[in-house]
Amino acid sequence: MPLPSLDSLESILAIVVVFSLLVLVHELGHFLLAKRAGILCREFALGMGPKLFRFKRGETEYTIRALPIGGLVRMAGEDPELDVLKPRMELAVQLDEAGRVTRLILDPKQWNSPSLVRGTVVHYDLEQKLSLTLETAGEQTRYAVHPQAQLVLAEQEIQIAPLNRQFRGKSVGQRFWTIFAGPAANFLLAFVLLALLGLLYGVPSNEPQLGEVRPGGPAAQAGLLEGDRVLSIEGRPVARWQEIVDVVSRSPGETLTFVIERGGAQHSVEVTIGRNEQNRGQIMVYSAITYSPWAAVKYGAAATYEYTALILTSLGMLFTGTYGLEELSGPVGIFKMTGEFAQQGLEILIRWAAVLSINLGLFNLLPLPALDGGRLAFLGVEALRGRPVDPQKEGMVHFLGFAFLMLLILVVTWNDLQRFIFTG
Repeated sequence: MPLPSLDSLESILAIVVVFSLLVLVHELGHFLLAKRAGILCREFALGMGPKLFRFKRGETEYTIRALPIGGLVRMAGEDPELDVLKPRMELAVQLDEAGRVTRLILDPKQWNSPSLVRGTVVHYDLEQKLSLTLETAGEQTRYAVHPQAQLVLAEQEIQIAPLNRQFRGKSVGQRFWTIFAGPAANFLLAFVLLALLGLLYGVPSNEPQLGEVRPGGPAAQAGLLEGDRVLSIEGRPVARWQEIVDVVSRSPGETLTFVIERGGAQHSVEVTIGRNEQNRGQIMVYSAITYSPWAAVKYGAAATYEYTALILTSLGMLFTGTYGLEELSGPVGIFKMTGEFAQQGLEILIRWAAVLSINLGLFNLLPLPALDGGRLAFLGVEALRGRPVDPQKEGMVHFLGFAFLMLLILVVTWNDLQRFIFTG
């Protein structure tokens, strides 16, 4: 079966915009809290793979990469390229007016300037003492190093990072909030999107007042009109819209007496309840819609909570075996559904984007290696032990976790291909 939602420019554009927005907001959460903690952020990337576009502002390089999946904030302390500086290595340095090293130049092709000082590295500390000792013509000289000195590799310049500018040099609390901020930003995005829906399309009211009455439905056939306020059903007073829904849902096929208020007068109306596909009662009428900023804000918060609870329930069913892996959707399935929802209108697409954002936030909080939740778990262990886990051991655990996640993605992608392409 073809992927029908991917055959239009509108659908493809919707997929790119939605996923770029989710990743951008997630990484922006990490980035802003890292900057607030004083961590040197070397790169803010949207996408994965080769760099297509880049520009540098301040200390950070901003890039767009070829594959529109994922993103990253590369923080100081995660830079194997800085390990190239070794004792007994020859280099040249540039000094400022105070005699501090501002550039460490490793490429001999760039040693031509007479203002440079050349020598052999005897000792260096670019993390705490910020010092460099060079031997020149048999004489050793110790230089102070500027905290924003540049390490020059060929044509690439990399800013050094003292320990207090590195992720690992921050307190447990600062590192916790830097990691947690990514998933938190996704929940905030969901809230904003759902509140925006409330502003644009209104918020369903819980007042017992009828909104749109579908033509030909049981309510329309009984003579009910939009704007009617339901006072009672079968003699029982009604104060909230949900009470109407509950009574109607459990009364398929029955005829109920509605007492309504219309134009200041009360009327008694006999309504024969219809039946839906789930054998529950329906009268084909919607609740009234409220348009107000405060109602939109409350709706955004309530809907975010409800979707979060629903997704957590589904995750619980997955771990308890109620759902199997064959029922999961991967990138192919999510792309397909996003394209389909884009065809159904902006309201549906915005709601779907909010649900995906909550999914992304919750998934990243799972205490699995390579996810934000896994890193938070290691921070919890560090807080309990009073010292960090060996970085090499932690790195190996995250590497194995990443391999497992890639395998899981392959499995669910195969499920998607079987479901959408190989089966009718």
